[in-house]
Amino acid sequence: MILGAFTVGILMTSIKDAPRTATTIVVRSDSNSRITHSKDPFYNLMRRLFQEEKTAIRGKTFLNMVEERQRKGNPIKTSEWITIIEELEISRASFYSMRNKLLGAGLISNKNSEYKLSGQFSKDLIDMGNWWWTAVLGKNEDL
Repeated sequence: MILGAFTVGILMTSIKDAPRTATTIVVRSDSNSRITHSKDPFYNLMRRLFQEEKTAIRGKTFLNMVEERQRKGNPIKTSEWITIIEELEISRASFYSMRNKLLGAGLISNKNSEYKLSGQFSKDLIDMGNWWWTAVLGKNEDL
């Protein structure tokens, strides 16, 4: 059971009408559901982005591929999509749907036709948290 779950979208846009850069993520307020309490935080994060378990596993695999290649100084090129879909055993449409969610969430970027891990996801969450803490709750930002 998900306690206190809600989704974060862009300006309450309906999913079917959302721009390509929008991604919905499940945010849970129950402290027992924290990612850091999970045995597999990466998978748990993917389950918050993707409804289907298979897609979450493929998303995690793709992110691991991006991370490994980036670490080795040989980022995955966007032109390698055929190799990627064969390795992940998915269709082209499924790959681009998964990739668009990861891009929309700010977990990866596509710059110079290369996929790289991105810090935008963290920046956006920190920004939302700081806004809620200061503007809504009226708390001191230093706390």
